[in-house]
Amino acid sequence: MLRLLFVCVENANRSQMAEAFARLHAGDDAEVWSAGSRPSGRVNPRAVASMAERGIALGGQASTGLADLGDVRFDAAITMGCGDACPAVAATLREDWDIPDPRDLPPEAFARVRDEIEHRVLDLLERLRSR
Repeated sequence: MLRLLFVCVENANRSQMAEAFARLHAGDDAEVWSAGSRPSGRVNPRAVASMAERGIALGGQASTGLADLGDVRFDAAITMGCGDACPAVAATLREDWDIPDPRDLPPEAFARVRDEIEHRVLDLLERLRSR
């Protein structure tokens, strides 16, 4: 079983969407977490609405911090825009995805970020499964 972690600054947009896409596309083959280096404490309602457009509910997810993860070794830890603020976590594969924070983007651009995240999650899962 794969263990995946997605991290952004607030754990309110990008990492939340990545977590949901990974859960959807990996199914029972993965345990998936998301966290923030400075969590906002809530999932952005715009992210919830954007994912709902794709039939994916974020309502059950919560904005959490890296300290809430516990002692887990990940197969992949993906960061998105938190740079040096993301402390090291134990992971076999580390990647930083240069994806803009969609928080203040207009709806069409927000949707493009969402779709880019899904594309990258699918690519990640394919690469991890082929190892």
